[in-house]
Amino acid sequence: MSQSLILNDDRLFPAEAGVRAIARRLYGEVKTLPIISPHGHTDPEWFATNDPFPNATELLLAPDHYLYRMLYSQGIPLEKLGIASKAGPSEADPREAWRLFAGAQSLFRGTPSAMWLNHVFAQVFGFTERLNAETADSYFDVINEKLATDAFRPRALFDRFNIEALATTESPSDSLRHHRAIAESGWGGQVITAYRPDPVIDAEHEDFQAALERFANLSGQDVMSWQGYLQAHRIRRAAFAEAGATSTDHGHPTAATADLSPGHAEALFRTIVAGKASPAEAELFRAQMLTEMAAMSLEDGLVMQIHPGSFRNHNRQIFERYGRDKGADIPTQTDYVRALKPLLDRFGNEADLSVIVFTLDETSYARELAPLAGHYPILKLGPAWWFHDSPEGMRRFREQTTETAGFYNTVGFNDDTRAFLSIPARHDVARRVDCSFLARLVAEHRMDEDEAAALAVDLAYNLPKRAYKLDRPRRKLAA
Repeated sequence: MSQSLILNDDRLFPAEAGVRAIARRLYGEVKTLPIISPHGHTDPEWFATNDPFPNATELLLAPDHYLYRMLYSQGIPLEKLGIASKAGPSEADPREAWRLFAGAQSLFRGTPSAMWLNHVFAQVFGFTERLNAETADSYFDVINEKLATDAFRPRALFDRFNIEALATTESPSDSLRHHRAIAESGWGGQVITAYRPDPVIDAEHEDFQAALERFANLSGQDVMSWQGYLQAHRIRRAAFAEAGATSTDHGHPTAATADLSPGHAEALFRTIVAGKASPAEAELFRAQMLTEMAAMSLEDGLVMQIHPGSFRNHNRQIFERYGRDKGADIPTQTDYVRALKPLLDRFGNEADLSVIVFTLDETSYARELAPLAGHYPILKLGPAWWFHDSPEGMRRFREQTTETAGFYNTVGFNDDTRAFLSIPARHDVARRVDCSFLARLVAEHRMDEDEAAALAVDLAYNLPKRAYKLDRPRRKLAA
């Protein structure tokens, strides 16, 4: 028996009628604003080639670890879901994988994934019945038929979603050829990159030595010498800036920073590239490189993002078979007050440096992050991230950071996703939650409604655009 798929206009708004009315009015101010997506992991090749997406499974299920980690937790093997392994592409039949997914929709009840999926199904594809085992084949066929049309090619969807700017994330050893192809295509969509140097900084990364070789080839530097290594970063950062990058991104296990003497730093580097580093030395090098990256950001103006606190690839067997980013990353307790102090001692009062800090440890919001961002000029707080980009997580973030850091030491919302079609859904959820939070402040006479309306626009559009320097003239990639 089919069941209707209905997106209630008041979803995520307060239950009390008076406050809900305020939230509706505030949401009306931001509902149709362009999307600023300054940090994410979509594939630039999609927009470079503008080829049709292959099928529903490869577009909606296989790239989305939010979805398949839940299915895996209930005993559904990844090999049945169309997930590629280190051995190559999945041999699973896409339709059978979709049927498994469709038949397990009850697992997502009450989760952000359910909201995002239903938004995609209703708003992007026009479905009026829910996805389940009975409608699985109909969904699969209709989605595939639409994906074969020009209206569902990547660039057309980018324009339809009203995306003003979209950042992808690449490593220093990436040639940026897809970004060059986008620039040369004549298409007007703003798809930029971000500099993610983790593979050439983290000595514990399984690709470290191979990444260093590619890094050397692309930069033309002797990256086995300390000065050559630092210069290679400067060269690649400049290339990324030419490709539109306005930010760097650092996904370290902790937020540790260090400010070693030049001699100590060089000696540590020699140990690192020789492959002889202990775990403690690898951590110290990552810490030193955060400070080195901050110094370079002060030179070249790239905004620095720090995304610490994830125990990545926790499931050893999944990592060995499928590689990174397969839904097995787990949040850890994270210190910021002591960890960031070496970097802040050196750069914390610089007017021309901007550092955006994220966390997976919600206990640090009120205790550490809000007080730090509420004082140091260089610090801004990234939004509720990853496991916490849910309605409840977003509310907790606002409740625990606003009283100390205010709203203007935060940077709005970014979706941080590989799932391209979910971007409008994720931004809509964030706008609804923020409008609901602001409506409560208005109803409690803590803020006038005209202030809340201006603030809602800032949170949805102005703050992310300003924080990531996307309000400045666009660079053109050299031929």
